[in-house]
Amino acid sequence: MVSKVDESRLLKRARAWEEEALLQIYDLYRPGLFRYAYRLLGQEEEAEECVAEVFARFLFALRRGQGPQRHLRAYLYRMVHNWVRDRFREHPVSPLEDVERTLLKDPVGSTTEEEAVRRWQAERLRQALRRLPPRQAKVLSLRFLQGFTFEEIAETVGTSVGAVKALQHRGLENLRRLLKEEDL
Repeated sequence: MVSKVDESRLLKRARAWEEEALLQIYDLYRPGLFRYAYRLLGQEEEAEECVAEVFARFLFALRRGQGPQRHLRAYLYRMVHNWVRDRFREHPVSPLEDVERTLLKDPVGSTTEEEAVRRWQAERLRQALRRLPPRQAKVLSLRFLQGFTFEEIAETVGTSVGAVKALQHRGLENLRRLLKEEDL
């Protein structure tokens, strides 16, 4: 992870359109952004598309003299979250389609039963996360799937650490309820 001083210096160099700084930003943040997008989307191709679009939008914003003034990491994660939210708004997927897509990802006979169950459980969790209020889902994803600290989440979401803790608590309660309802 990049320290605050390094990140601000890196961002300043990127604003000057320094190619090495732009490549360094891509190399530093792409893996985490991909994992975050993949966990939200469940498909590698869509996650790749999301990350590519996020970096394209980031470069476009820099070209126009916009983009983050600081907190580059938070800015990029917020862009991924917004892209995913917009994608589901434009192309809603039924739960049945999601389960079929998950279980049929690999050719027949190439997955073990445990892998299929694991994928099904991951998809079930993904579906439940999508049913949470957006801020709760974002906090839970950043906290438990990306390993962000409360402070980093507060910076990303644009709220206080106390509000993040409250969102996490309510989100976990809602997630527990949703998953329990599914089992009935």
